[in-house]
Amino acid sequence: MSDLPQLAMKPRNQWLDVYTQFCTHKGAVFGLGFIIFITLFVLAGPWVWSVEPGKLDIRNKDVRPIYQVLFNSSAKVSWAHPMGTDNLGRDIMANIMQGGRISLAVGWTAMILSVFIGTLVGVVAGYFRKADGLLMRFTDLVLALPLLPLLLVMMLLFRDPLRANFGPENGIFILIVVGIGITSWMQTARIVRGDVMALKEREFVLAARSIGTPSRRIITRHLLPNVMSPIMVSATLGLAHAIITESALSFLGLGFPSDFPTWGKILFDSVDRMTAFPERVIWPGLAISLTVLAVNYIGDGLRDALDPKIRGL
Repeated sequence: MSDLPQLAMKPRNQWLDVYTQFCTHKGAVFGLGFIIFITLFVLAGPWVWSVEPGKLDIRNKDVRPIYQVLFNSSAKVSWAHPMGTDNLGRDIMANIMQGGRISLAVGWTAMILSVFIGTLVGVVAGYFRKADGLLMRFTDLVLALPLLPLLLVMMLLFRDPLRANFGPENGIFILIVVGIGITSWMQTARIVRGDVMALKEREFVLAARSIGTPSRRIITRHLLPNVMSPIMVSATLGLAHAIITESALSFLGLGFPSDFPTWGKILFDSVDRMTAFPERVIWPGLAISLTVLAVNYIGDGLRDALDPKIRGL
């Protein structure tokens, strides 16, 4: 019996293949590691570094980072403020943690909203021929709009009513998330529409339709699982876009209140004294740049890992 050929082989685990291919992309592994690190830094960091972000300490204002002693032995440094303090004595590392929580929360929430809208529009336009022309022309119209001026107009029109109804922080959070979400779904919609139009003519969808399966069930059971790959890649790129857009709005002074820091707001507040204290621009700039770079690398890794042709299957 032992000499008989093995007729049945154990099926390969698809997600194990995806993970193996993802790990071969060094940039994606670096990106995932950095995202985990920055998430733990901004979420768990305040439990270790318990300094209040908004605490004023005029006696310790303009403290330089501790590495400045390598270049200037007379620099005013303090181990109590390893990243230094600003012109009001507020600890920069505590503000980076606080700003990171807000920036990442805005990025994730806006990304989820934009992916949801884009997937919904793409699936409906790709599956229902009658809705395709109207939805795609509307998508083209939104794509033709200048998005940053549109966001600026939305901020000016709706900022005060939302702040009055939901409070200064919650109102601006809702406005920024909704503004970014409804202006960044178009690429996802186009990608999903193209994949759905190709999939709905495949044999398994035609077989399901021939036995009377309703459209809702075909979409949820057959089409959506097969378009998850481009949706996940679009989600990672959408997260990077949302973080950059929020930082740009905060840098222009149209974001959260001045006492509610984000990475873009910290960058905006540091520009005036950039020549004397360049590290105040470097810290939030590095946080934004490395986070966006890491997310883009993760998107590249997911695109390769979720493509069966690249996995060699």
